[in-house]
Amino acid sequence: MSTPFTFLTRVRYGECDAQLVVFNARYGDYADLAATEYFRAIFGGIQALLARNLDTQVVHYQIDWTSPARFDDVLGVRVQTERVGTTSFTLNMAFFIAGTQALVATAALTYVLVSTPAFTKTSIPDDLRTALQGGAPDVVMNQSGS
Repeated sequence: MSTPFTFLTRVRYGECDAQLVVFNARYGDYADLAATEYFRAIFGGIQALLARNLDTQVVHYQIDWTSPARFDDVLGVRVQTERVGTTSFTLNMAFFIAGTQALVATAALTYVLVSTPAFTKTSIPDDLRTALQGGAPDVVMNQSGS
């Protein structure tokens, strides 16, 4: 059985509050980093989209926390495509502590594909649709320094 695309990063001191727990707004940063690396794995990166006069914009972001991540934890983010519509798609993310696999949070991010430079929404081309639907199983992007 395959594992979803996984992004690993280490929690840095500056990302934490006074209790050395990751500050809630930082999860948006982690989600963006994970999505960027997911796009690199399935599309060849944001630059590949930009070369086609395409880009993505987040239009919805929802997160639910179940436990904290702390300073120096290796935080993993599993990313899977949940839905691909005509002009938008949704990524599901599961944040976990690497090693223990303890679930920290789950998130759903909906993106709209836009044409540049006008930034108007546009239909998702078939090749990008196929890439989103296929995902990047068993790919791990480790930026944790471990």
